[in-house]
Amino acid sequence: MTGFLDLLRTGAFATRARIVLWSSALLIGFAAAFVFFAVTAHGISDYHGRPLGSDFSAFYVAGKYVNEGKATAAFDPVLQHAKEQQIFGRATPFYGWHNPPFFYLVAAPLAHLPYIPALLVWQLAGLSLYLLALAKLLRAGPAPSVAKDPLWILLAVAFPAVFVNLIHGQNGILTAALLAGGIALLDARPFISGIAFGLLVYKPQFGLMIPLVLAATARWRTFGAAALTVAVLAVITTSLFGVEEWRAFLDSTQFTRTVVLEQGAAGFYKMQSAFAWARMWGSPAALAYVFQALVSAGTALFLVLVWRARATAAEKGAALCLAALLATPYCYDYDLTALAPAIALLGAQGFVRGFRPYEKTLLAILWVAPFLARVVAGATFVPLGVIVMLAAAVFVAAHALEARRDPLPARVAV
Repeated sequence: MTGFLDLLRTGAFATRARIVLWSSALLIGFAAAFVFFAVTAHGISDYHGRPLGSDFSAFYVAGKYVNEGKATAAFDPVLQHAKEQQIFGRATPFYGWHNPPFFYLVAAPLAHLPYIPALLVWQLAGLSLYLLALAKLLRAGPAPSVAKDPLWILLAVAFPAVFVNLIHGQNGILTAALLAGGIALLDARPFISGIAFGLLVYKPQFGLMIPLVLAATARWRTFGAAALTVAVLAVITTSLFGVEEWRAFLDSTQFTRTVVLEQGAAGFYKMQSAFAWARMWGSPAALAYVFQALVSAGTALFLVLVWRARATAAEKGAALCLAALLATPYCYDYDLTALAPAIALLGAQGFVRGFRPYEKTLLAILWVAPFLARVVAGATFVPLGVIVMLAAAVFVAAHALEARRDPLPARVAV
C-alpha cells in the first residue's frame, strides 16, 4: 500500500513512453470507432437509426428552419422532431435545439450544405480552432517550449472529451477553444480576449464566472470587449432572424429546464454537474437546485480568491476553466473538453516548476475522466466527473492561496 501511495504521490507511472503508448492506443481506438460508424451507416444514419453525429442533427435542422424563414420552429419540440424525422427517417429519436438564437449564425450557413459535408466542416473547423487555441495558450504560458513538443498535440487530440464531443457532433470543443483563446490573450491582447469570451454567449451557462473574475481583477477593457461582442451579436442576430426567435427561445427554456434538466430526459449519468449528482441520487429538484447553488457560490468564491491571490497565471487559467464547468447545472460529458486548457496550463507549469505531490496523478485522472464519467455514473451512480473537478479545484486553491509557498519540488521528467 505504501508503494502504491508513493506512486500516486509522485506520478512516476506517467512516464513519457507510457503517455505516448496510452494516448496512441486511445487514439487508434477512437479512429476505429469512427470507421465502424462509417461502414455500418445507412445513408446519413448509423446502424441504430440515429443520425451520424447525433446531436449535430439538431443544429442542422435548426439551420434548415432558419433558411426556410421559420427561425422559431426549431424551439418547438414537436416541429423540431418532425423535421428530424423528415430528414433522417421515421425512427429518428428527438434531438432538441436548446441554444440561444446566436448559434443560428453558425447553424444556418452549415445547413446550406448536404448533411455529411456539413458535419465534416463542423468537426474539422472545431478541431482546428481547438488546436490553434491550445497552441497559443501554451506559447503564452509558463513553458513556451512545450508548444514545440509534438506530445501536446497527441494528448490534445487523444483527450477522451474530444472523442465524446466529436462522436456526438457537439460544440464543447468550440467552448474549449474560446476559453483557451480568451485566457491566452488576456494580458497581451485584452480586447481580443474579450471578444473570445463574448463569443461564449452561444452557450451562456459556461460564461457565468467570466464577468465575475474580470470585474474582480479590474480587467475592464476585456470586460467591455466581451459586453460589446454580445451586444453586436444580438443586433446581428435580431436583424437577420427577427425578434420572434427571442420570444420562442425564452418560451423554450421552460421545456429545457423541466424536461431536459430537472427530469434528466437524456440521463443524469451523462450530465456532469452538482445538480445532476443530486438528482441522480434521488433528490427532489428543489433540493438539487440548493445543492447546485452552494457549489456555484463556493466556485465563485474560489475563483475570485485564486485570481486575487499570488497565484500563477497557469493556476488562474485552470481555475477559470474548472469554475466555468462547476458553476452551471447544465453540463454534459462532452462539455468536459473545456478541461483541456486547464490540463495544458498545469501540465506546462509542472514541466518548468516541478509537479507537486499528487499533481501528475490528478492531471491524469482529469484527462481520462471524460472517457469514464458516463460509464461509471451509469453503473455505480458515482458522478466521477464532478468529483474529479471539485478535487482539482481544491488542489488549485490549496496551492494558489498559500501565503508563503513551500520550496518547489525537483522537476519530474515525462
